[in-house]
Amino acid sequence: MKIFALCMAMAAMGAVAEIKLPNVEAAGAVLVEAESGRILWGKDEQTPLAMASTTKIMTALMVLEHGGLDDMVTVSKRAAAAPKVKMFLEAGEQIKLEDLLYALMLQSSNDAAVAIAEHISGTVEDFCSQMTAKAYKMGAVHTIFETASGLDKGEHQSTAADLALITRYALENPDFVSLIATPAHTATSNRKTYAITNKNRLLNEYSGAMGVKTGYTNKAGHCFVGAAERDGMQLISVVLASGWGNRGKEQKWVDTKRLLNYGFDNFEMEEIVAEGDAAGVMEITRTRTPQIPLYYGGSITIPVRIDGEDISLIPHFPVQMPAPVEAGVQVGEGRLHINGEYFATIPIYTAQSASRHDFKTSLEKVLKAFFQLGTSQEVEIVLPEL
Repeated sequence: MKIFALCMAMAAMGAVAEIKLPNVEAAGAVLVEAESGRILWGKDEQTPLAMASTTKIMTALMVLEHGGLDDMVTVSKRAAAAPKVKMFLEAGEQIKLEDLLYALMLQSSNDAAVAIAEHISGTVEDFCSQMTAKAYKMGAVHTIFETASGLDKGEHQSTAADLALITRYALENPDFVSLIATPAHTATSNRKTYAITNKNRLLNEYSGAMGVKTGYTNKAGHCFVGAAERDGMQLISVVLASGWGNRGKEQKWVDTKRLLNYGFDNFEMEEIVAEGDAAGVMEITRTRTPQIPLYYGGSITIPVRIDGEDISLIPHFPVQMPAPVEAGVQVGEGRLHINGEYFATIPIYTAQSASRHDFKTSLEKVLKAFFQLGTSQEVEIVLPEL
C-alpha cells in the first residue's frame, strides 16, 4: 500500500501544478471511473433532467438480457407511426430483433424502440415499467422511464449520475460494448434492406473512445453519454442539456471531451490493496497460538489524482477472540476513505486456525487418548468449571 505515502508526499512537495477543473456548459454532468464507480467530477449530477435518447442505453440492455436476438419482430401500427429519427418501418413488416437493436443504438431509431418494447413486454407501458424497476434495482433511484425511445413524456427523466451508473452496468456486457462500437450494419426485413450507420462522432474524434449514445429533444436539449479507455482506465462521461440548436449540438461534444480530458490528464489507476495483503494480527485467548495473522479478502483499485490525495484504508476487527478459530473466517472489514469520505469496504479474514487449549480441553484430550488405548475400566470424570 505504497500509494498512501506517495500521494501525501506528492501533495506536500507540490510536485504537480494545480489541477484546473473542466469548464462544462451542460446543466447536469458527471465523470465516473467505470471499475470503481468513483465520481471524479460532477455538476448537478443528482438533479433529475430530461435525458432524450440516452434512454436507449437501458432499452438496449433489456434486449440483451431479455430478448432473443434471432426473434422475428412484427412491426405494429404504433411502432410504424413513431416520429423521426426512424428507420421508416412499415406496419406488418417483419425484421430480426438484432437488426432493430443496431438501428436503436447506431442511429437512434424511434420506431425500432417501440417495436422492441412491444415485442419484449407486450406494450410500451409495461416495458417502461420494467426499465424503471431495473434502474431502481441498480441504484438509479431518480430515473423514471415513460418512453422506450427517450421522447419527452410526463416524468420521463434521469440524472447524470444515474445514467453513468446504468452505463457502467451496460459496459460489463461484452455484447453491449461490441454493439456501441460498430461503425455500420446492414439489416434485411421481409420487405426492405436497411443501411445503418453509427452517428456517434466520438468514435472518430477521440482516442480510446468506445461509444455510447447521443440524444436530443426540445425539452432535454443536446445530451450525450460517452465512454473511453486509455492506459487501463475506463471513463464514463454524461452531459445533459449542453444547449439547443446548432451551438448545443456542437457543445455536447466539447463538454464530453473536456470531461474525458480532465480524467485522463489528472488521474491514474492505483491498486490500494491486493487480495491476500496483510490486514494485521488478532489476539487469541485459551490457545497456544496467542496471535493469528489476518488478510484482506479482495482488492481495491481506484483512480487517484496525480497531485496527491488523502487515502486511508482502516482495518476494523476485534482486539481479541477466544479459540477455537478457523482459518478463512471473516472477522472484520477494511474501510477505505478518500479525502476523509467513506468510499468502500473490503472483508478481512483469518489466515490460520487456532485450536482451543485450556485445562478442560487438555484433560479431554488426555482422557480420549487413554480410552483409545483399549482400557475397559469405567471411570467417572467430573470436570471443574472454568
